[in-house]
Amino acid sequence: MEMIKAYESACVAKGTVQNRTLRNGKSLQFIYTGRMEAAYHTPGQPILGSGDPPVAEKTIVMDDLLISSAFIYSLDETLAHYSLRSEISAKIGHALAEAYDKKIFRMIAKAAREAHPITASPGPEPGGSVIKIGSGKEYDAQALVDGFFEAAAILDEKNIPSTGRTAVLAPRQYYSIISSVDTNILNRDFGNTQGNLNSGEGLYEIAGITIRRSNNLPFLAGTVNRVDGENNDYSGDFSDHAGLIYMRDAAAVVEGIGPQVQTTGSEVNTMYQGDVIVGRLAMGAGTLNPAAAIELQAAN
Repeated sequence: MEMIKAYESACVAKGTVQNRTLRNGKSLQFIYTGRMEAAYHTPGQPILGSGDPPVAEKTIVMDDLLISSAFIYSLDETLAHYSLRSEISAKIGHALAEAYDKKIFRMIAKAAREAHPITASPGPEPGGSVIKIGSGKEYDAQALVDGFFEAAAILDEKNIPSTGRTAVLAPRQYYSIISSVDTNILNRDFGNTQGNLNSGEGLYEIAGITIRRSNNLPFLAGTVNRVDGENNDYSGDFSDHAGLIYMRDAAAVVEGIGPQVQTTGSEVNTMYQGDVIVGRLAMGAGTLNPAAAIELQAAN
């Protein structure tokens, strides 16, 4: 239970992108639909429903099983003045959440660099967007705010819904904004907990975009290579990456397992005088609608 709670509390990306559960297969298909047109009716002409929107398909496959595990020695657990099992379970949950977020944030950044797969009439549909806030200005509050308003305008011009827009920044960027920006453009929703400015609690919005913070962005990360077990391509050059602004259609996640926790039984405990705790998660992520993805870059 501690592992699940830790995972859910640590996940930033969960719920901000499309999510589907995979059953009886290794992949799932998502569809894109393009725009439709309206035309005047000619008296006497039959309406045949021939204005179907153009459609494209995206397949997202499942990555290999993701695990995080630890061995708890019974004697250590007995002698500890704290709940060793709960502490380790929470760490396992955080490890899985970190891997989950990293995959999704890289995919959103890649979506921002893609063209839209639908090019047929009345398209082509718009692709992703990159906003360059200036070299060395990744922590400049005014440059970031200008980026937010530019992003909002871009999303509006692409007819992306205004609901569900999210920004993810590195912690230092986040606090730079909330400590420097005038309150007339920074909308705060305290929620039920009535957060305070010093703690940074509460939800913040700029231009209708909810701001979240995470250490799992590929923030100025350089080149990230593909690793064994990844059946989707999360690699890329993120040397200038300085944040994401997106709507939930930018990327999609398929989940086959989890998160789940498993613990060895009494036979293993007797043999090894301890238990193995395993947290596991089976998921895969991919780009979806690039028009809904915007990457901030610290570049000119």
